[in-house]
Amino acid sequence: MQLAFAPELKAFREEAADWLERQLSGPFAAIRGQTNQVDNVEERRAWEQALGEARWSVIGWPEQWGGRNASIAEQVIFAEEYARAKGPPRVGHLGVELIGPTLIELGTEEQKQRFLPDIAGGRTIWCQGYSEPGAGSDLANVKTKARRDGDRYLIDGQKIWTSMGVIADWVFVVARTEPGSAGPKGLSFLLVDMDQPGVDPRPIRQMTGEAEFAEVFFDAAAARVEDRIGAEGDGWKVAMALLGYERGVSTLAQQMHFRNELDEIIEAAKANGMDRDPITRQKLAQAHAGLKIMRYNALRMLAHAESSVLSPEAYTYKLYWSRWHRDLGELAMDVLGQDGEIGINEERMGALANMYLMSRADTIYAGTDQIQRNIISERALGLPREPRGL
Repeated sequence: MQLAFAPELKAFREEAADWLERQLSGPFAAIRGQTNQVDNVEERRAWEQALGEARWSVIGWPEQWGGRNASIAEQVIFAEEYARAKGPPRVGHLGVELIGPTLIELGTEEQKQRFLPDIAGGRTIWCQGYSEPGAGSDLANVKTKARRDGDRYLIDGQKIWTSMGVIADWVFVVARTEPGSAGPKGLSFLLVDMDQPGVDPRPIRQMTGEAEFAEVFFDAAAARVEDRIGAEGDGWKVAMALLGYERGVSTLAQQMHFRNELDEIIEAAKANGMDRDPITRQKLAQAHAGLKIMRYNALRMLAHAESSVLSPEAYTYKLYWSRWHRDLGELAMDVLGQDGEIGINEERMGALANMYLMSRADTIYAGTDQIQRNIISERALGLPREPRGL
């Protein structure tokens, strides 16, 4: 595990930092530091396109698909500088980090030609059609059906907790294509155009006042057979391959955002005198130490990133960061006290209060803590799914 970067990467870091600073203090100053993923949609789309034009959007991708063929170290450096510059959350992240790499690995040549340039260029926003009302963390229990009708599938069902669902152009959907099948068998992985009759995204208003999520209803919505990734019935394999990309380089950018939040809490503690409280000082120190541990584990995890097999430590990452960040939200409220309940400049609440509310969901979405522990025991430790011989 390397905890430092080679000196020759200094120029790359300076190039990335300079470009980000010029853009985020110039034409995109209005969205610098934003935390909401669905505010200022047109500006956010323009930002995605600016990243694409400068070939910063998908730097780890091959050059032929709009990337820079960047090394893991270079990808980590850009992710860190992006967070340090307070770049806004990427509205194109599901395309950039999940479906794009999946297409590069498993897609046909025609699918790559059709979809990758628009993802890399920031022209297409994607959302993920996995969770359902009766199948949140239990992906194998999906009920959405897709029946074959000539050269297309007709999809009926409902997805929920769909990030970016209201603004997305395309959605990748796991649907049951084999009647009577159950569990991971009989599922297919389909790419679906959101702009068509039969697709109805409805925003879900969160307690923060935002509507980052949506529930999406499908009523005979069409997906071309040629837009299926993998063979019919192989949807589970494709879906699991895609989820492996959730534990990639973006984890380092996430940690830089966490660092920014912790710094804000420290500044707030200094401003209101809470930094003199010994218990608060201890909690701040514990948060700092926890973030360091998170970084070192991520670097260890990324040391195996060239392999298609997740290392055991990668399976622990989501469980660790979600609990750490939830605790950080509680620490923010402890430090702010009553000020945490007061909005700023006509806003409903301040950034740290908003972070606290959002962090309550961290241990639920993308697999609950209970699901994460099952994944660790079964995939990382190789334990059986249930006791034998009882």
